[in-house]
Amino acid sequence: MELATWGRRWAIASPHTAATRAGAAAFAAGGNAIDAALAASITLAVTYPQACGIGGDLFAVVDRAGHDGGETLAVIAAGRAPAAADPDAVRREHGDRMPLRGPHPVTVPGAAAGWETLHRMGARLEWSSHFAVGTAAAFDGIPTARGLAATLADPDERPVFEADAGLRAVFYPDDAPLARGDLVFQPALGATLEAVAAGGAEALYRGPVGAAYVEGLRAAGSPITTEDLARHEPAIVPPLRAAWRGLHLSVAPPPSPGLSLLQILTLGERLGLAPDPSGPDAATWARVFLAAERDVARHLADPDRMAVHVSTLLDDGHLAALTDEVEGPLVPGRATVKPGGDTIAVVAADAEGHAVSLIQSLFNGFGAGILEPRTGIVAHDRGACFTLDAALPSCFAPGAQPPHTLLPVVVHDEDRLVGVAGTMGGYQQPQIDAQTIANAFARGADPGEAVAAPRFVVDDLPADGGVPRVAAEASVPADAVAAIEDAGFAVQRFDDLDGEVGHAHLIALHADGRLHVGSDPRADGGAMAD
Repeated sequence: MELATWGRRWAIASPHTAATRAGAAAFAAGGNAIDAALAASITLAVTYPQACGIGGDLFAVVDRAGHDGGETLAVIAAGRAPAAADPDAVRREHGDRMPLRGPHPVTVPGAAAGWETLHRMGARLEWSSHFAVGTAAAFDGIPTARGLAATLADPDERPVFEADAGLRAVFYPDDAPLARGDLVFQPALGATLEAVAAGGAEALYRGPVGAAYVEGLRAAGSPITTEDLARHEPAIVPPLRAAWRGLHLSVAPPPSPGLSLLQILTLGERLGLAPDPSGPDAATWARVFLAAERDVARHLADPDRMAVHVSTLLDDGHLAALTDEVEGPLVPGRATVKPGGDTIAVVAADAEGHAVSLIQSLFNGFGAGILEPRTGIVAHDRGACFTLDAALPSCFAPGAQPPHTLLPVVVHDEDRLVGVAGTMGGYQQPQIDAQTIANAFARGADPGEAVAAPRFVVDDLPADGGVPRVAAEASVPADAVAAIEDAGFAVQRFDDLDGEVGHAHLIALHADGRLHVGSDPRADGGAMAD
């Protein structure tokens, strides 16, 4: 499968070839971009089970330029903490940091409700048809992908996964992790997908699948209840928008960190930075990335609990304050955010005006490290994004939505849709999107070049001396790395095309009708178009 191609009728990219083919098959069956994105994302729940699944959350931005005069909408299918969650008990057990694994960070899953919401927004094919490829892969087996094999063999994570009976039974047969190419069978997950295909998301939220899932999670120590599942409601809301270099970017609002991407690109423009983040202004771009990341850590939360309105975080006064932060001394921080984030992005578009940027995730690889054996559902650990600092709006609380890392985005010019983008990469998703979007729409790279270009990301986890860390691929120019180090960052080099800097996908829609699509070589997927 190609990593970059183009067509005039439709285009799709995802991080797994089977998922991309499922999306292409949906187009071939008469579906539109919504159908294709659904087929791909449901297939990924089986083929990339370390990264996403029915036990996780989903965000999307959907462009329907041909629908009733045109509209762009965001879908937020993000679950909440259980109503019986006990932050004090978590503090007694884990101190001042939310745990990354186990029952405490498990929140209500939102993905299935997100799939159903998307289907109702204009899909053409029958609901059940989108499950065919994924269900078959679960029952019949599918070769273990490179990314899945790497997660299973990770020496730091393997003991966690093997300690869970559900994960061990599926992914560690004969007491060894599945290797790349080994068939992985997930019959319990296949049965769950069959139930959702037949009965809709109700099978999870108010039906027997959910009852079994809750029973298993409670046995593992989670306070989640069937009432928590039944209360879940996805939202369809207007996106956040900001102007940049004559374009308009639309992202999902909180609890998505989309505002951070808008801050990064707006700050880069305000500061007059060269559009190549790995170019002559690399050190300042690193400062911009850090300032935006710290701002999200201070403010992003359940939108009902945010102390500062999102519009304020994007107004001129706040951006001026962030500019001062960028241009001032580099202040060592504390680890207010955590590394990791195993996620998928699907981008799809068609010539009729439908386009979808879809992100779904379990957060860390295999989420909470719990696979409920009767349903085959891997529980996500999205609650790890809460803080236990009562002074922050993102503090862990019963019934609250955690701040998120999922960031779908579409790009318009004054007249039409010009781009559909998405990435995995945990807390660094805004930084990765900023680099791929700048590559494509400011530097003129084609989508394949834009997503494959060398990149770096910044996090606020102190390295030696308490300074923030930068992860840079080997091909990031030496003078850019030297400038970043001179600015006070600790730089850690990684091999080219390393998952440390995420994997992204991008569709560019041209005025002549071409849909040009690129898929990141860092993933296990590809791009297709017709």
